[in-house]
Amino acid sequence: MGETRFMKKFCILLSLIILILFTFVRQACAAELYKITDANFDTSNSIIVLSGQDTQTGNILPEIKLVKMQNPSRAYFDINASIITFPKQDWVFKTGPIKEIKITQFSTSPDVVRVVMYYENGFNLDNIKFLRLKNNIIIKLKDDEMCDNEYFLNTYRDEHSSSSDFYEYMTISVPAEQPNDSIVGQIHEAFNEQTEQLFERKELKLNTKYYLNNITPKPNMVLLNGFGSVSIERPMILYNPTRIIYDLPNTLVDMKIRNKEYRISDTETVKIGQFSVNKARIVITTDAVKDYIPIYSSDNQSLIIANYQKTNNSTLYNSSSNAIAYNKEKIDSLTESMILKFDAPVVHGLDRYNDKIIFYLYNVSKYNDVNFKAAYKGTIFEDATIDLMPKIGLKLTIPIEQDAIVSSYLGADGRSLKVKIKESKKKTENHTPSIILNPVVPTDNSGTKKVVIDAGHGGKDVGAIGGGINEKDITLDVAKRVEKLLKQKGYRVVMTRDDDTYVSLQDRVSISENANPDIFVSIHVNSSVRPEITGVETHYYHQESIALAQTVHSSLASAVQSPNRGLFKSKFYVINHTTSPAILVEIGFISNSNERTQLVGEKRKQATAKAIADGVQNYFKQYK
Repeated sequence: MGETRFMKKFCILLSLIILILFTFVRQACAAELYKITDANFDTSNSIIVLSGQDTQTGNILPEIKLVKMQNPSRAYFDINASIITFPKQDWVFKTGPIKEIKITQFSTSPDVVRVVMYYENGFNLDNIKFLRLKNNIIIKLKDDEMCDNEYFLNTYRDEHSSSSDFYEYMTISVPAEQPNDSIVGQIHEAFNEQTEQLFERKELKLNTKYYLNNITPKPNMVLLNGFGSVSIERPMILYNPTRIIYDLPNTLVDMKIRNKEYRISDTETVKIGQFSVNKARIVITTDAVKDYIPIYSSDNQSLIIANYQKTNNSTLYNSSSNAIAYNKEKIDSLTESMILKFDAPVVHGLDRYNDKIIFYLYNVSKYNDVNFKAAYKGTIFEDATIDLMPKIGLKLTIPIEQDAIVSSYLGADGRSLKVKIKESKKKTENHTPSIILNPVVPTDNSGTKKVVIDAGHGGKDVGAIGGGINEKDITLDVAKRVEKLLKQKGYRVVMTRDDDTYVSLQDRVSISENANPDIFVSIHVNSSVRPEITGVETHYYHQESIALAQTVHSSLASAVQSPNRGLFKSKFYVINHTTSPAILVEIGFISNSNERTQLVGEKRKQATAKAIADGVQNYFKQYK
């Protein structure tokens, strides 16, 4: 019996030694391999992006050949001398000519990665092109121009909503969770060996731009890491407490970092959450809101939001760059672009003021002022200037009209920066530029603004009922509190009802249309057949109402201790038929006994009313 145990232990030990030797030999042999670390599909551009550790730039695998097969229609190609460091991928798409994509480690002796694409009949394989940009292999499937160094990735935009915001429903294969009780299985797991796995299908909504999976707070800054292409919207400032808010469109946040508070300093914190299905929100609570700016890595994979007054700029880059060319682009009668080219990838930050935008080119040391001014003479960039900042880099300042819309882009190889400006149709003559920092100018225009407050239900229409409480009573109480707070701030307020009276949906819209308000806010209480559900949510329908929905909901979600259920595009009658920006706010669930108790309490009603009123004021400060 003892001899049997000894032999068993000896065999396990021998297996472990062999596995260790095999691993070391494999790693040594793999040193020259192209290691593919991530695989992503950009549905907006029909691009497969295989990210690896190689940093060379140029055409990849000129000898690559697509092998066409039938029944079903598909084609595959092999990437020689390469390995994938992630499980095999199997993506099934519900739209477009590409139906399915599989990425697998086809063999290990030799090391070959195989990509198989299933497509609809009639798809032209000649459209598929290959390119390596920096550490990415790009496989472009769309029938248009081949992406090259002019393939730009959006890094910043003024707009809080865009036609480019979307997500794709997709099916993928993921490793099935299995218990791993065997010793051999544990050994394989310990040495990260890829063993044959069982896979299961999983439905998900694929955001096509950026997946954010890591947040690292540092003194006076926060570092965000992910993969894809990170973009950021014009920030918002809110008060009580003072905080700056950045939204990242087309971004999915990893569950492990959502809604956790991280400390930047003794008095500053940062929190990140999934604000909507395809938008992330970063909230930095700080008194120095005007000093925080976004700073982009040269590969657009990482983003730093930092207090630029206290940032050690030398830590932001490890190579220098020079501006070598200046181009311009006339898009239409109101829109032009400035394109700067560099001889090496550029690290840049930006600060958006009301009358200008400043780009800090941290690792750029040289440029030609004569060529720069000549290139943009006669364009909307004619008054742009570049200044040298000792020990920092260059500062590009572009004056703009107050109502202009700005977007910026980084070339896929990090060597080009494009700034696009769309001017307002209505230019203000003799405009005096503001000197107040972005994101808003807190002007007091409350006396000229009119708000319609709509207390949901009323009279014979009691609304939702829970525990003997009627929705109509809560909405009226909160609406009248909002009315009082807004009037104290100087706003003109019109109520669709100010007592327990029935008002039809059509009459509510008529009241609003006759008043011709700047905004319309309807207040409701939610209900569900699942009594455990709680939280606040905000609904909008028309595109011009998104900014109002975002601002009011942000204030509400921050002030009320209830889950943030996010924004919804909903075709409620009152927000569909009003012509002014209109939202419907669901302030909690009457069907949940605990939240119902809060909703009828003085503290919750007043906090809700104040949050809505503050959100309205923040909206007018930023957008009107």
